[in-house]
Amino acid sequence: MIQKEDKRGVTLDRLAIKAFLLDAYTAGTDTTATVLEWTFTELLKHPMALKKAQHEVRMILKGKQQINQEDINNMKYLKAVFKETLRLHPPIPTLIPRVASQDVKIMGFDVTKGTRVIINAWAIARDPKAWDDSNEFRPERFLDCNIDFKGCDFDLIPFGAGRRGCPGISFAMATNENLLANLLHKFDWELPNGGKEEDLDMSEQPGATIRKKIPLLVVATPVSS
Repeated sequence: MIQKEDKRGVTLDRLAIKAFLLDAYTAGTDTTATVLEWTFTELLKHPMALKKAQHEVRMILKGKQQINQEDINNMKYLKAVFKETLRLHPPIPTLIPRVASQDVKIMGFDVTKGTRVIINAWAIARDPKAWDDSNEFRPERFLDCNIDFKGCDFDLIPFGAGRRGCPGISFAMATNENLLANLLHKFDWELPNGGKEEDLDMSEQPGATIRKKIPLLVVATPVSS
C-alpha cells in the first residue's frame, strides 16, 4: 500500500523492500543465536545457575511436553538469566550509531548537529557504579529488581532506547525464552570429554555481533519422559 500510494515521500521499490527484509532477517537471526550461545556458556560456567534454571522449567511444566507462553511467563529465574546474559554480553555492544539532529551540550561536551554518536552499551552494563560485582554472572540480581531491557532503564540497554530502539524486542525474547526452556526441559547438558566449567574460554570475537571466539561445544543427553 505504501509502495503504491507513495504518500510518505519514501521510495519503496522492490529492491528497497528486499533490502529491508534482508536487514530484518539478518538482525533477527545472528543476534538471537549469539544471545543463546552466551546464555548456555554462562549457565555451563555456573553449574548452580544451570540447575536452578532447569529445576524451575521442569517444576513449572510438571511432565508437560509442550510449553506455552503462560508457562514461560512464570519462569522468573529463566527471565533473570536472560537479563543477566544481555547485561554481560549485549550482541551489538555499541548499538546502532546515531546522528545528532541538532547542536546539544551533554555533560559539558558540545555535540554539533550531524555528529555520529556511538553508545557503548557494553560498558554501561558493566559499570561498577551502577552494578554490584559488575563483571560477575548473578541472575539473582534481577529477581527482585524492576530494571528491564526495553529501553526505559538506561543502565541496561542491549536493544537500544527511544525511537531508535530495536523493534524486534518481543520477537527476539519470545524466541530465545522458548528455545532455552525447551532445551532445558528435554535435555541435560555437560561439557564434552569431562570438561570443567573453569576450562570454558570466554573470549569474544569482534564482528557484526560479539560472538564467542571459540564456539561452544556441549553434550546433550535426552531426558527420559
